[in-house]
Amino acid sequence: MRERGIWRRVDRRVAGDVALWAGLAAPIAYARLTPPYERWVVPLLVGSVLLLAAAVAVGRRLPAMAVVLVLLGSVVDGNFVFALLVFSYLAGRRGERAAPAGVLFAVVAAGGTVLHLVLLDTGMATWFLLSCVLLGAGVFPWLVGRYRRQQQALVLAGWEHAEAVQREQRGAAERIRLRERARIAQEMHDSLGHELSLIALRAAALEVAGDLDPRHRAAAGELRASVAGATERLHRIIGVLREADAPATTRPAGESVAELVDGAREAGMAVRLHHTPEVADLPELTAHAAHRVVREALTNAARYAPGAPVTVTLTDVDDGVQVQVVNDPPPAGPLPGPPSHGSGLVALRERVRLAGGSLDAGPTGDGGFAVAARLPVAGDSPRPDPVDGERSVEPGPLRDARRGVRRSLLAALAAPPAVALLLSLVYYPVVTTGAVLDGPTFERMPIGTPRSELAGLPRRQVEPPADAPASTAGVSCEYYTDGNFPLAQPTWRLCFADDRLASKGRTTT
Repeated sequence: MRERGIWRRVDRRVAGDVALWAGLAAPIAYARLTPPYERWVVPLLVGSVLLLAAAVAVGRRLPAMAVVLVLLGSVVDGNFVFALLVFSYLAGRRGERAAPAGVLFAVVAAGGTVLHLVLLDTGMATWFLLSCVLLGAGVFPWLVGRYRRQQQALVLAGWEHAEAVQREQRGAAERIRLRERARIAQEMHDSLGHELSLIALRAAALEVAGDLDPRHRAAAGELRASVAGATERLHRIIGVLREADAPATTRPAGESVAELVDGAREAGMAVRLHHTPEVADLPELTAHAAHRVVREALTNAARYAPGAPVTVTLTDVDDGVQVQVVNDPPPAGPLPGPPSHGSGLVALRERVRLAGGSLDAGPTGDGGFAVAARLPVAGDSPRPDPVDGERSVEPGPLRDARRGVRRSLLAALAAPPAVALLLSLVYYPVVTTGAVLDGPTFERMPIGTPRSELAGLPRRQVEPPADAPASTAGVSCEYYTDGNFPLAQPTWRLCFADDRLASKGRTTT
């Protein structure tokens, strides 16, 4: 199937090239095969169509070379101007770079100027006419083709941008899903882990109670072991759901640090709370972080130092609040159970960092454990990093394509008039210098006056019009312009016989 598709594309290209060759060869063949017949008509016709076929053959890979071949054909046949229009447009449409075509047109213009004004001396009128043909049939179609190429590139860049946006949206949705998984894992760790630790603490208290029936003490021990196993399974589930860098969390609505400490006391922990009045009303982000620090520290103390006294201290400092939770060494040693994973402190440190603070945690010199956090007090919460894909910055390829289309359109609209004006400013003064005869002076020239006595007669003549009558024996006609811009066409006709003004007239209306 793939090979069949490739052959279909090749067939379409070949058919298109044959149709292009036939369409461009038609005016050349018609001019050669209709009377009046020129000498060597058959060789010229065969050579022209073969040259055109060569231009079509190389037009896809070397579009500038196709323009060169067509320009060579225009030297012997003016009907190649139709092919010049088409191949100039295709050169702009197919060419990847503008430099080859720009160099080509510059070389042709310079070479044509030297050929017609220096070598052949055909005159400024012929040079100006051929320059306008090169501009209108070569440069302008190439600029239009260049604009169409840039426009197509813009469309392709737009499609690529749309596909990139879709990929970014899918990636953003996946990241949001993973963050939600991490948030759920963190909530499970913060809420369930804390509650399980308190349950284990109550079960341990029952297990060591002296007045408890041995049968009930064994049940309490089994309960504590079951809670420890449930905590371990919870850690494994959290490890599956959590992302390493996901800091998202929530705290119970409306719960303060004091209420958290009260709940720990009710569970049997020996907790003391010290805080200054200034820290009673904290900003929301700071209060969240402080609650997280205290809850994580109490959870760890209940799990790894059962029965140890815990001191929670909130102190107002210069630019924030200092939160410190210190527990003493456990009186009877830590409860048997799985080792600590450390994930709670990792998440806690990230949470404090997002709040703009810092966290230190580690064992104390007497065998206890201390968690200390320094949190800033600010009214405005830091703005979270944007999710990838939410930025609306236009990508580089699309921006470059739009810029290229604007440049090509501006060049296609402005370059030909600008070059034509430049050619006119070069051609006009050269043709009109010393050849302008104004209307009043022409009217005052009487018939029969000797040529040497005619006042205001210019020193130069302009080329006669194409339909000028042929000179007769003894009568010669001279032509002058009135300075019409930009072509400076011949306006006045003065005919002399025996070196006297025999007749005069106007050649244009």
